[in-house]
Amino acid sequence: MTSPVSLSPAQAAARLTEFTVIDVRAPGEYASGHVPGALNIPLDRLSEAVPALKSASARGALLVVCASGVRSTRACDILSAADIDAATLSGGTSAWEGEGRDLDRPAGSRGGWALERQMRLAAGSLVVAGLLAGVRYPAARWLSAGIGSGLVYSAVTGRCGITAALSRLPHNRDPRAATSLNATLDALQG
Repeated sequence: MTSPVSLSPAQAAARLTEFTVIDVRAPGEYASGHVPGALNIPLDRLSEAVPALKSASARGALLVVCASGVRSTRACDILSAADIDAATLSGGTSAWEGEGRDLDRPAGSRGGWALERQMRLAAGSLVVAGLLAGVRYPAARWLSAGIGSGLVYSAVTGRCGITAALSRLPHNRDPRAATSLNATLDALQG
């Protein structure tokens, strides 16, 4: 398996009309702002979308986007294993917006926190709670050690259990996500 082609925001913007853009973030993140024209297929539902993405890739190039580039690279690896070529946006929507490019925000969407920011809050809170509880109950310090170990594992593998759990919380899910995904898959089948 080869590494996916990684495009800078400037490269992707120059060719944006050539791509079918797939945003693999959670629906709540997608609703807070996405690359113009992007379709939302959350990473945890990507396997359901493989046939539709195969059909779409036969008609043109795919560009996979997430918040920072980590999940989109993982998605490109999954697609590559299914014999689907896709490029990833280097730095994700954070880099896109950081270069002053506009993000589409659906009408009525609420500007929630990015999943990565939620993860840092949750992990930091658990570490502090473990240390504070450890003053009275020394074994509670293992909570902090476990969270720290999990963050190291996440950095090495690109997979984060806290982020996976947070993406399933109600405020990170669009109540219309199942319908939206079915409509997206139908559109990709073309």
